[in-house]
Amino acid sequence: MSRTKPPLWLRWTLTGVAAALVALTFGIATAQADLSLGPHEATYSVTADDSLVADLGPLGTVVTDSPLPLTLGVRITVHEIPADLSAVDTASFDALVGDLDGYLQFFDSPQQTVRTVAWALIWDAVRGAGAAAVVLVAAGFGVRALLGPARRRELGRTLTPRTGKITGGVLVAALVAATVTASAGPEDRATLPASPVFEGTALEGARITGRLASVIDTYSGQLVETYQANEVFYAGARERLNEAWDERVAHEEAAEAGPQPSGSASGTPEGTDYVTFLLVSDLHCNTGMTPLIRDLADRLRPDVMLNAGDTTINGTSVESVCVDSFASAVPDGVPFVVSDGNHDSRLTTATELANRQIVLDGDVVEVEGVRILGDRDPLETRIGGGTVMAREETPEEAGDRLRDVACDAAGEPGLGGFTGEERVDLLLVHQPAVGDAALESGCVPFQISGHMHKRIGPDVVGYGVRYVNASTGGATKGNASVGPLRDSSEMTVLRFDPERRQFVDWQLVEVTTEEAVVGERQPIPPTVPLPDEVPGDDAGSVLSGIGSSPSPSAQDN
Repeated sequence: MSRTKPPLWLRWTLTGVAAALVALTFGIATAQADLSLGPHEATYSVTADDSLVADLGPLGTVVTDSPLPLTLGVRITVHEIPADLSAVDTASFDALVGDLDGYLQFFDSPQQTVRTVAWALIWDAVRGAGAAAVVLVAAGFGVRALLGPARRRELGRTLTPRTGKITGGVLVAALVAATVTASAGPEDRATLPASPVFEGTALEGARITGRLASVIDTYSGQLVETYQANEVFYAGARERLNEAWDERVAHEEAAEAGPQPSGSASGTPEGTDYVTFLLVSDLHCNTGMTPLIRDLADRLRPDVMLNAGDTTINGTSVESVCVDSFASAVPDGVPFVVSDGNHDSRLTTATELANRQIVLDGDVVEVEGVRILGDRDPLETRIGGGTVMAREETPEEAGDRLRDVACDAAGEPGLGGFTGEERVDLLLVHQPAVGDAALESGCVPFQISGHMHKRIGPDVVGYGVRYVNASTGGATKGNASVGPLRDSSEMTVLRFDPERRQFVDWQLVEVTTEEAVVGERQPIPPTVPLPDEVPGDDAGSVLSGIGSSPSPSAQDN
């Protein structure tokens, strides 16, 4: 009895499905991502044991349930851990205790960490599957060419009736191989007791293994106490901020219902459609502020959000989770414009761009009809390493360059102003002093900065106005910003009139260690009028020599 020959389309379909599944299995089984865990760099790998295992080398492991679907797990190999037990001395544990703030960042935003890791692993798995598919296709055509037509016909007569069995065998073999190669080892983790120190945290139910498990339990207890104190503080701060904002809105609505002067700072003149900005700066990886920024943004619904720089502390890859956390506070569809600071880095910029943020790079960008100019800070500051020039340009030279860009956009100086229709509306730079030349030239009417960790202004400087935002992360000079606030955290709401092309008012939102305050809207001071007649053609120098307000000096903040 002869066997029925499967149709050609079915044979090709089964072959394609088998190849795709083999490639996908390979991609998943070999997926890796180099990211971070708390203050340490770490490598994440996919396994098939349905557990998340943080491998701390000789210190042991932390084991918890896997966040991945099916029976997939994750192994985290943490770097910067002593290579053997003889290296684990008192100094090592002192260093670990000093890393508490870094671990706190992980506990602050575990969901964001999981999302970042998941997407990185998925992307690496897709790349691996694609590479495997290319290899399989190339191998198939190579074998086909080597066999020749006669041998292919002979094999076809033999193998075609067994297409289904061969396909199934290939799939089973691939799955078994993936399971064996990705298995986490012989240890039966199901019998390990859950560590009590993780109760009430994102790692509740985790088990600790290894010869130093009791030491890690003690250290983890210290971490969890810090985490719980942090959670209590920011939960209270969040509640106080929401109450303060709702009270301010109710007060303004009551004031607007009554008679008020036309054009006052507390109200919007009839027919005016302002562009609303929410400004943050100097976050310095204090992800505890993320929910508060998100709540304020959800209530305010700004048209644009601004970041005046220093999102991180040292600009390391480990701190990418901080950038991701703050990005999650931005409402969908709201542009987020960033001028990177001296504590940020090119790695910080890459993460911001991956979050679809607008990172200023020396060119004018138009956002919601507002023309914004800015650039990354010309200096880089690293904890323990001091401050160095990030490129072959001093802060003064960077300021002159930005002035020239602004003056080119403003056009020629004329009677009472400039002739250009593309005049810059806002200069956003991290260090205030970098904007001196642009403000004194008259080519920039308004500047926003951070860096000083204290609020300054808004003040008239040259022919423009400058506003310096204090630290949104609550950072003070010489102190870290992670954990409960040591100083006040400030955010600022600003409104821009697109008809008059000027910022009209500002409103301070302040969170302290004990209260939250939402201030009244205050008018932006008027700028100094440009001369009626301006001799010469060089807009960058024609107004030089005109007095200006003292400028904040650059500091290693």
